[in-house]
Amino acid sequence: MTEMSITLAPDIERVEDQDFPLPGSIGQPDYEPGERETLIARIKQLLEEKDAVLVAHYYTDADLQQVADETGGYVSDSLDMARFGNEHPASTLVVAGVRFMGETAKILNPEKRVLMPTLKAECSLDLGCPAAQFIPFCDAHPERTVVVYANTSAEVKARADWVVTSSIAVDLVSHLHDKGEKILWAPDRHLGRYIQAQTGADMLLWQGACIVHEAFKAQALQGLMARHPNAAVLVHPESPQSIIDLADRVGSTTQIIKAAQEMPNREFIVATDNGILYKMKQAAPDKIFIEAPTGGAGATCVSCAHCPWMAMNELRNLAHVLETGENEIHVEEHTRREALKATQRMLEFARSRKQPVLGRDNA
Repeated sequence: MTEMSITLAPDIERVEDQDFPLPGSIGQPDYEPGERETLIARIKQLLEEKDAVLVAHYYTDADLQQVADETGGYVSDSLDMARFGNEHPASTLVVAGVRFMGETAKILNPEKRVLMPTLKAECSLDLGCPAAQFIPFCDAHPERTVVVYANTSAEVKARADWVVTSSIAVDLVSHLHDKGEKILWAPDRHLGRYIQAQTGADMLLWQGACIVHEAFKAQALQGLMARHPNAAVLVHPESPQSIIDLADRVGSTTQIIKAAQEMPNREFIVATDNGILYKMKQAAPDKIFIEAPTGGAGATCVSCAHCPWMAMNELRNLAHVLETGENEIHVEEHTRREALKATQRMLEFARSRKQPVLGRDNA
């Protein structure tokens, strides 16, 4: 199938050229002696007092994932985080992640208060697919079924026919292709190309990219593989084709974690956000995990294998939002209802295929 591209959308060949409002630092939070322990104790107390539950994305800091685990919260992908929040009796959801994840939680849980440690945490896929450009583009291609990745705004989801996660995207697009439908896909072009190669579908691809996965470089990865010849390479399909070509297993975040548990290898090279290593070490404590390099020839290292916006979530602002009730997520009701339709279609499709409802994969 000949790939078609978009002239109206930003062509993100070099992420360093994009005018994204990147945070300045992505290092570990610098806590004073004893501050971390004090904050964790305070957060646990506040979660109970405020009838709140913490849901954290796989890519957030290990401290936040640990607090979620220890307080009856949840660590997963954005849609499964929202599903958990829907099923949990707490009246307040605290979403540690990036802005579209808070919106997704609100789309599925309109009756609940949804808070985030920071509203400044964005996503390059979301930013690279603004509704003001995307909606007219869809209108210009009315013959195509619009399928969007979860990493999009509520407004973009509202214009879509389907919302998908990476673990179900291939099955869904294959299903639509078998029905003779042509696809308009957004926003991640690498994931879109991977789906297209797997399904043979006629797909018009929006030219977005994730700054984390875009930064992985094949030459540097090959060098690391040479130094660890017995390591299996686990790759997320948001990665460039040159990285996918080197993979032993390509899959969503949960599929990557499952592969580490099931494959016989002792060592694994992991090409996705290094925040996932917290859960991987829990799932397979006897295995060794090595971060795939974002350095090497031609590397930009905008992300250094960690999303700079995810890194904005930390214990201090989590405690602050619980104390003050600030950073509440609001989604206009008409937009929310329209976005919910596309999301529910995906949930129903997953149930019909007897798959896990949301696949618990990355968004």
